[in-house]
Amino acid sequence: MAALELLGVLLRWAHIASAALLVGGLVYARMVATPAFTPLPDDERREVWERLSLRFRPMVYAAIAGLVVSGFYNVITHPGHSRYYHAWFGIKMLFSAHVFAAAILATGSDGAKRARRLAGAAISALFVVLVAAYLRRIF
Repeated sequence: MAALELLGVLLRWAHIASAALLVGGLVYARMVATPAFTPLPDDERREVWERLSLRFRPMVYAAIAGLVVSGFYNVITHPGHSRYYHAWFGIKMLFSAHVFAAAILATGSDGAKRARRLAGAAISALFVVLVAAYLRRIF
């Protein structure tokens, strides 16, 4: 296997693994952790969320970095797509930016809108995966 092929495989793996980490973490946080912590008193719930956020935040940044680097590599190594492809790709990038921003804000210190940010990020992330699957199909 040539070095470039190996690099392509490793970066594809990094892209899929980063997406799985980010999407899975957001869905878990919104659909499992948020309802599980609801019965706790406010101060205890805030403390638990802060501890979870401190552990999840580095993973969010690593996943975003992995997605950006591997995604950029994929874009520059696969040129020659139609305008239709690029339109959907642009939509995917806008939703990806929303996922990145909402994930960073949800793991930040302000917990007032955490559940809403997690829900928005999880829904957008699942839509990004859907568009990515479609783009892979028409690729």
